[in-house]
Amino acid sequence: MKIREIALKLEIPKSTVHEIVHDTLGYRNVSARWVPKMLTEDHKLQRVEISQRLLQRCQQDNGDEDTTHIGVGPGGDFQANNNLFDNLITGDETWVHLNTPETKRDSMTWKHPSSPVTKKFKVQRSAAKVMATVFWDALGVILLDILPQGQCINAARYCSTLDRHKKAIRRKRPGILRRGVVLQHDNATPHSANLTQQWLQRYSWKILPHPAHSPDLAPSDFHLFGPLKRHLGGMAFKTEDDLISELRNWFDNLDIDFFRVGINSLLSRWQKCFDLHGDYVEK
Repeated sequence: MKIREIALKLEIPKSTVHEIVHDTLGYRNVSARWVPKMLTEDHKLQRVEISQRLLQRCQQDNGDEDTTHIGVGPGGDFQANNNLFDNLITGDETWVHLNTPETKRDSMTWKHPSSPVTKKFKVQRSAAKVMATVFWDALGVILLDILPQGQCINAARYCSTLDRHKKAIRRKRPGILRRGVVLQHDNATPHSANLTQQWLQRYSWKILPHPAHSPDLAPSDFHLFGPLKRHLGGMAFKTEDDLISELRNWFDNLDIDFFRVGINSLLSRWQKCFDLHGDYVEK
């Protein structure tokens, strides 16, 4: 119920209602938090069980069999175990447009009270776009794969991308192939199809369990793609090649700590998901 409606119903000034609601009762006018999906109890249970399993695995790999405080190391700090995160590669797809409008937040500027009001015209994202598949680990991007126009992501195409990914790992991270790849990707149909599963089994790649409807537990979603889209905001490219060149430059210029933080934050997010009984983890 709004302040105006309460004032009309009680026939008292809006200022009085605002003082009671805001100052006396301590209420605040806030927006609802947007979430990717309304999680069912089964979804939450799956998120809790998978997070608990992964946290316990981290504890066991660290040589600590006490899982009373799952995922928490001495002093309360989260510790990433070497066996899992040293071999972990994450990947996902995202659309990138040749023309990406700048967000309202990113277009904010400092303004003096005497300065004229700035105006910003609404700009639509261009219809022209490409799908980028990015595989990365704690050291940086291993493969940036661009889907040609007119093609769609299906199991056959994804397996072809995995072939290129495997070659890129051999070139950039040969130690991971020797130790055994641990791949983290979501449950999209091309990722979970039988053809893809056969490819993964053929090369003995392990898959990190990932609950459905959980972008908050996928590093590409909660750590990589957001900054990428903000970087592209306000840019317009004449050709796909120009856009792809900018993508490569942006990834190449990221500091290694950016990637390390993204991978290591998985541990704290699994813990928060467990503590929140399966609810979404906020940024």
